[in-house]
Amino acid sequence: MLAWMLIHFALGAAGTWLARRYALNRDLVDQPGERRSHAVSTPRGGGIAIVVALLVACAALAIRLPGQTWMLAAFGVGLVLVAGAGWLDDHRPTSPWVRLGVHALAAAVFAAAVQYVYADPWLAGAAFVLAIGLVNVWNFMDGINGLAATQAVLVSLALAAVMSGTWAGVALALAAACLGFLPFNFPKAVVFLGDVGSGAMGFALAAITIMATATQSIAWPLLLLPLSAFLIDAGLTLLMRMWRGERWWTAHVQHSYQVWVRGGTTHAKATFAYMAWTLLSVVLMLRL
Repeated sequence: MLAWMLIHFALGAAGTWLARRYALNRDLVDQPGERRSHAVSTPRGGGIAIVVALLVACAALAIRLPGQTWMLAAFGVGLVLVAGAGWLDDHRPTSPWVRLGVHALAAAVFAAAVQYVYADPWLAGAAFVLAIGLVNVWNFMDGINGLAATQAVLVSLALAAVMSGTWAGVALALAAACLGFLPFNFPKAVVFLGDVGSGAMGFALAAITIMATATQSIAWPLLLLPLSAFLIDAGLTLLMRMWRGERWWTAHVQHSYQVWVRGGTTHAKATFAYMAWTLLSVVLMLRL
């Protein structure tokens, strides 16, 4: 387990360093603005390193455990679709509806594999909905230093704690790759995840959550507890924007963490506040 995590930590760290150099050379830089929570020009796209680490993990696990090849292949295809759409958007902004269509295709691929392997239409439907949901939730919530990556670490470690075998390995690979990325993003960011990284994180966490539901005896509502900080914030903010008749699919700064930062709270304090919520949620999940 330690060697597995060290390998994926190294992939995350080395890949982020390379991605940052690439972004600077291509001028892939997020500029400060009224719809952003940072004050310094910062390169984006560092999350591609996490995608690569996860694909390496999938290939290694498929070779070692061929019985999981269908699920791992579907996960890998979906991950590439989501990350690819994000990577293109990081280079040149694309229509949110085109991106959503790609997310739906990725979710459908994974859901189809769930149905094929487990013959459970309810689980397959949940896989489709959760995949689309978390891809976009993680994208919405990736707005300050360290927030999306630290949440991904905590959620993936929590899921790994209640699982064993193949998908625990995927969860640990995700946690380790995010830890490799974090020194470049927190407390001071020298590179951002970009859409390539935030969307891929959401998709990976959705897939791991579904596999925990399919293979473990723990009740599925408990598995959503570690996700609750992001689900509540994103869900309530989205509902409020829709209620006010706003263009809810466009960028904004109305999430709780964004309001706090505009009010003077540092990125680090806001990130630690979300971490505290999630740690408490993990404890509840493990104790109930």
